[in-house]
Amino acid sequence: MKVLLMHRGDGHAGGGQIQMNRLRDGLNTRGIEARILCRDASQKDSVLMPSRPYVEKFLRRITRPIGLHDIHLLSSFDVPRMPEFTAADLIDIHCTHCATLSYLALPRITADKPAVFTFHDMWPITGHCHASLDCERWKTGCGMCPYPLTEPAIKRDATAIEWRLKNHAYQRSKFTIVTPSKWLRNLVRQSMLATFDVRHIPHGIDTEIYQPIDKDLARSILGIPRDKKILIFGAETMKRQLKGADLLVMALQRLPDALKQELVLLVFGNATDGIINETGIPSIQLGYLRNDRMKVLAFSAADLFIHPSRAENSPLVILESMACGTPVASFAVGGVPELVRDGITGQLAKPEHASDLTRVIEEMISNPDALNTMAQHCRSIVLKEYPIELQTNRTIDLYHRLIAEHRDAARH
Repeated sequence: MKVLLMHRGDGHAGGGQIQMNRLRDGLNTRGIEARILCRDASQKDSVLMPSRPYVEKFLRRITRPIGLHDIHLLSSFDVPRMPEFTAADLIDIHCTHCATLSYLALPRITADKPAVFTFHDMWPITGHCHASLDCERWKTGCGMCPYPLTEPAIKRDATAIEWRLKNHAYQRSKFTIVTPSKWLRNLVRQSMLATFDVRHIPHGIDTEIYQPIDKDLARSILGIPRDKKILIFGAETMKRQLKGADLLVMALQRLPDALKQELVLLVFGNATDGIINETGIPSIQLGYLRNDRMKVLAFSAADLFIHPSRAENSPLVILESMACGTPVASFAVGGVPELVRDGITGQLAKPEHASDLTRVIEEMISNPDALNTMAQHCRSIVLKEYPIELQTNRTIDLYHRLIAEHRDAARH
């Protein structure tokens, strides 16, 4: 079997690309030739998408200011003519936005090839945003957007037009949708894609790489005090409002001063010193961690992982933390409660309530026995429900079924 996985890039720029790479590796270990079709290729076996740079740059100057995303990418219509596309038995689209693909080309791309559309956020079913927060206009057609600055931000509200354009393209396309969370699956079933087949296949993780290591050893390697309680936080950037860095700072500021004296905040990602230093807790910054082994060291060294996002689908970083036996404090948003099971693998706070997150952090970090029990639950649940082998097997079963159905339809 030959499979093409499609995304903006083939690196590790965000959870979607990371998980796509992990799935690709899992498929390859099972003898399936899986390659990545992308615009930013950094791996030797990846396939570069076609481009029409001059005309697309010109069209983008027109479409972007009026609030429409990626429909300027006329080269998307050239994808079906690529020899690698023709040779593939199936395509698995992991992203259409972020300058990846024009959704208007989906009818042509999916016309003669079995296709899967793997969702990593809400963007495919909204008029512009990755996460709708408390807005439900996406169910009926968008327009009058209450959150124009939510990523990707828009200068002009064309959300009703974009919603209709997406719907027009989808109704002429053929694909099966995969969501990593039940939460997102349920949203899709209330959207313009309600008539499509939607499958829930949770993300998987390599439990041989991501596993707990001795806490004292991890702290020694990273130069972290052994006699402190370690909180860990990670974000691709502190500037993305959806990631809730401001809520984290407020929550940590409200911790009792006596408790702050016992704490050290371990930070990875592109954090901003000024923001983190406002918490009143000493911090150690590890920078952006691309290496899995370094992530394992960081999570294993910590007592508690804090995930303050305002909106999430199925965060890989939570799965990574749990695999290393580190419980999680988070807001009860999106698909997070499917991973952070209150009182079992962590504790949940009320969304947008920094004071409630303070309460959760204080309760968890002050009860080492309960924290240790949660740590054991984290590891056992990941081993049972989220190994990469399970995701790979479920995905392969779906691929085989779709390919067989496509061949049967072709014969008849």
